Amino acid sequence: MPITVLLVDDEPLVRAGLRAVLEAQPDIEVVGEAADGAAVIPLVRQLRPDVVAMDVRMPLMDGIEATRAVLRTVPDPPKIVVVTTFENDEYVYGALRAGADGFLLKRARPAEIVHAVRLVAAGDSLLFPSALRELAARYGEEHGNAAARTAMERAALTEREQQVLRLMARGLSNAEIATRLVVGTETVKSHVSSVLTKLGTRDRTQAVIAAYESGFVAPG
Repeated sequence: MPITVLLVDDEPLVRAGLRAVLEAQPDIEVVGEAADGAAVIPLVRQLRPDVVAMDVRMPLMDGIEATRAVLRTVPDPPKIVVVTTFENDEYVYGALRAGADGFLLKRARPAEIVHAVRLVAAGDSLLFPSALRELAARYGEEHGNAAARTAMERAALTEREQQVLRLMARGLSNAEIATRLVVGTETVKSHVSSVLTKLGTRDRTQAVIAAYESGFVAPG
């Protein structure tokens, strides 16, 4: 079965470009388009895409609110990748906090766009460690607070889980973490799952943001 994608962007040329790139792949199918976030929920319910590629800035409903709405109201929601012009945009950080699985630059090469869709469709988060550190340094402090620190303390991560979370924040994959810690990949998957459960986070991106905003990991 192909990976199905919904494109959401107020610029027709951007949607056309993404469609051309993605539909050139035998395992990806663009099943719909929308020009604003306000149209996302009914289209997601109708088309049931695996991935939504969504512009972060749109006139009626931006990518932050659309992401939040989809995750709040749609059962078994799709993966969401926000598409942006600038990686240091506060809107990007807001979308990631709202639950987006990652972000993609509009100037990304075709191969990077295809890789991003396949990655999130497979259940992985699309993390750019250096960019996320910069976003956290710029905007994390205003969101991070005593509640974030308390949540991290209450999670009571084991020493190994703390190691795994720090390596996740550096952008390492499960296989890379396994190599670094000299353990099996399945063991790492178990630790990652435990970290997400204890922190009450949806995915790796949310866990990393929680790590930054609580002060567990320094963004610098």
